[in-house]
Amino acid sequence: MDLVLWRHADAEDGIPDEARRLTAKGRKQAKKMAAWLAVHLPAGYRVLVSPATRTQETAGALTEHAVIEKAVSTAATPQGVLKAAGWPEGTGTVVVVGHQPTLGAVAALALTGEAQAWSVKKGAIWWIARDDDGDVQVRAVLTPAIL
Repeated sequence: MDLVLWRHADAEDGIPDEARRLTAKGRKQAKKMAAWLAVHLPAGYRVLVSPATRTQETAGALTEHAVIEKAVSTAATPQGVLKAAGWPEGTGTVVVVGHQPTLGAVAALALTGEAQAWSVKKGAIWWIARDDDGDVQVRAVLTPAIL
């Protein structure tokens, strides 16, 4: 199974939090990362997205077929995100578009077995893979600025 954790791109400040939209910079970040993902993701990948507007706009740069999943919302837990994605026993590739600090804790939990405060930059991805033998590896950590 491959798990791609994608933090939403740069968003406006404001209230309510769930309604915050991407900035012009954020739209560029999302477009750059989506272009890279479109080349590297295998066919048949699934996208789970938080109900927040900024995550839906980020995911929308990649696909119109994202599934809104409350388990990856701003109130998500690392364990809930992994469960929603089917990690580690699932199959295929799942892209989760969500929020910090949860996504950092998800990456730590998937890689070390313990949720820790790891950083995922705005618009960045962490691509984590688990092979048939149960070995886990980091395939990529990218920010939009690198692309």
